[in-house]
Amino acid sequence: MMQIPCILCGRRDESEFVCGGASHLLRPPLEASDQQWGDYLFFRDNPKGVHLERWRHAQGCGRWFNVARHTVTHEILSVYAITEPAPR
Repeated sequence: MMQIPCILCGRRDESEFVCGGASHLLRPPLEASDQQWGDYLFFRDNPKGVHLERWRHAQGCGRWFNVARHTVTHEILSVYAITEPAPR
């Protein structure tokens, strides 16, 4: 089982968390075309490598935070607050 370090509670089992999908997505403007909205709502990158994701500690503090995770090894490279920029 994957262990995820919550920014408040520390390392916990993956079963305590809910993945909220990719983080740092830019919402299109309201006047965007249907094609742009469709791409934003339904299509996501599925990289083999480092992926930036949002996670919520649903069975703990309830806090949302971002995780940089390698999709092949599931190694957690970075955990940071929603308000912080993506790691480089």
